[in-house]
Amino acid sequence: MITINNLSLQYGEKHIFRNVSNNINNKDRIGLVGVNGAGKSTLLKMIAGDTVTDPGIIQKSKADTTGYLPQEITGINLDETLYREAETAFSHLLEKQKELTAIHDSLGEVAPNSKGLDNLLERQGDLQQYLDSGDIFTMQSSIEKVLMGLGFRTSDFNSPCSTFSGGWLMRLMLAKQLLAKPSFLLLDEPTNHLDVQTLTWLEDFLKGYEGGLIIISHDRIFLDNLVTAIWEISLGNLTVYKGNYSKFVVEKEERQTITKSAYDNQQAKIEQTMRFVDRFRSKSTKAKQAQSRLKQLDKMDLIEIEDQETKISFRFPPSAPSGRNAVIIEKLEKSFGDKKIFAGLDLELERGDKLAIVGANGAGKSTLVKLLAGLDKPDGGVMRFGHNVIVSYFGQHQAQELNPELTVLETMNRMDMDKTVSQTRSLLGAFLFKGDDVDKKVGVLSGGEKSRLALARMIATPANLLIMDEPTNHLDMGSQDILMEAMNQYDGSIVVVSHNRFFLDRFTNKTLELKDGKATIYEGNISYYISKTQHKESNEVVEGKPALSKTSKPKGKKARQEQAKLRKNETQSLAPLKKEVQKLEAAIEKQEAGKSALEQCLADPKLYEDQAKFTEKSKEYAAAQKDLERTYGNWEAAQDKLEQAKQKLR
Repeated sequence: MITINNLSLQYGEKHIFRNVSNNINNKDRIGLVGVNGAGKSTLLKMIAGDTVTDPGIIQKSKADTTGYLPQEITGINLDETLYREAETAFSHLLEKQKELTAIHDSLGEVAPNSKGLDNLLERQGDLQQYLDSGDIFTMQSSIEKVLMGLGFRTSDFNSPCSTFSGGWLMRLMLAKQLLAKPSFLLLDEPTNHLDVQTLTWLEDFLKGYEGGLIIISHDRIFLDNLVTAIWEISLGNLTVYKGNYSKFVVEKEERQTITKSAYDNQQAKIEQTMRFVDRFRSKSTKAKQAQSRLKQLDKMDLIEIEDQETKISFRFPPSAPSGRNAVIIEKLEKSFGDKKIFAGLDLELERGDKLAIVGANGAGKSTLVKLLAGLDKPDGGVMRFGHNVIVSYFGQHQAQELNPELTVLETMNRMDMDKTVSQTRSLLGAFLFKGDDVDKKVGVLSGGEKSRLALARMIATPANLLIMDEPTNHLDMGSQDILMEAMNQYDGSIVVVSHNRFFLDRFTNKTLELKDGKATIYEGNISYYISKTQHKESNEVVEGKPALSKTSKPKGKKARQEQAKLRKNETQSLAPLKKEVQKLEAAIEKQEAGKSALEQCLADPKLYEDQAKFTEKSKEYAAAQKDLERTYGNWEAAQDKLEQAKQKLR
């Protein structure tokens, strides 16, 4: 277990943590969320021991180990080969094995009656037992499994680490943590450099992970599939929500409604008190009462609410009319040296299509979008744009092309766009440039801030074909939602490369898979594509089964009797399960009605005049919420049993 005791951290007037306390158990699956700058990575570093805290603030069991994946590359020997570097995850076992080998060699040189012989034999037994209980005998297969699962090829194993890009080195760092199997695995944005296929492999791997997990991620599907609790850091406080990210969003909205109502009532009470004080503090007959009310205000625990500016919204400029086809590609070819990227690639994109491009790293996703954007030329084939198609492109290189001498606001104002200053500020606010941030020089912005500014600049450019390469890499979930909604409402065509499945699912209608130099179109979003590709093999097996011959089927009266018997058995076996599901559905309906009544009660400003009654109703609401969650869990379990029973009967 890891225990956090009264953790506090403050930078200037900003509280990162205010007396934060909690426990992390060995089987916990925690998603750590909060706006940019809330302190998520800081907390992870403190738990990992990378950032020093006062003694006793963070306590760990001596038997537990901690593994930490940061966002930056650390701890990689660039001169070592890929396989040897991955092998360092087993360094503790390799050291014991080396010592055991040395003992084997020594035993042949020690006299049979020597006192040192017994010590060597005892140590030999201890080492052998340690290695037998470890993973030394499955080490090679484990390394190969994890490296290949994360996208490496066997031909990469003997290549020096210095030959791999930053994204691939981050995968190697992740591989080392997975192989080490620490008691607690802390992952800071592990999906940033993964394609969709590798991402699904990692999910499956972590679902079977035996230790505790704490994950920071902007990929909500990843969190939904893995975590069972959400820790939210906000305004220096840590709030725990049971369930995955989707449940957190619903529950947080409910809590915010209650908190906002309480905040409004408290502010009204403060304003009323201050009016009384201002009016009577100078009158001798009322001065004592005025002072008493001021003291009451001093003792009051002020309610804080989060910044509501995250509700900014915007839309793309209307796209100019264009022909039916946005772009047509025929027999496209592209190579880099001896490596062939495309060979005979065909693609047709119609006006209004929103296409996601997926494929393993190196399959040619970024190459294809650069060809479409005119930043590179194909080696062969034809690429034709439709009538009046205007292309706007977002790629990582554009962040480097921004003028460092201009401010953020000046960068936007230099563009030919029909927006007021207020609209421009709103657009920038959606990409986390708020208040005085718009007056910062581009030259002092971080890499992530420059990327967000380049994205905002691209979005403000009138176009009817948007080509985007990883647009969500530096956006928090709130900004992703804003961009996602804008892209969903956009009336032009979109071609986008992204590993963020939730983001793509909300607006794409086609998926292009690049594999082995060929392109395959799937008429649906990412979820449709994943379901098709994951079940392709099993579907082929099912389709390959021979159908029952007509002569093997019962006919006439016998067939009707058998069908009647099956229906009777089904009714008898399913009846109790159906009854349980209906009973729980009725309970849910009743509990939701009770919860709704409590929400109306809590929204009444008069309730807050009676603190005791407010406390009572708040407790009732919390209990009702907990009961409803429990009943939903029971209903889901009963529903699963019913479906399984139906499947067995089929």
